Amino acid sequence: MPVIIDEVIISVEVTNQASGGRVSTPSTLDDKQIIIAECVERVLEILQQKGER
Repeated sequence: MPVIIDEVIISVEVTNQASGGRVSTPSTLDDKQIIIAECVERVLEILQQKGER
């Protein structure tokens, strides 16, 4: 008799605490702007790739 799985539930808990070490966060405005610019660039690349399909 085969077993059929109709649904899979995955739950994740996100916290600000690091497990086992410290996480460095951008402290200056310049660091934050660099991270934002990189994120925007990556998103635009992904959108361009999807548009080429």
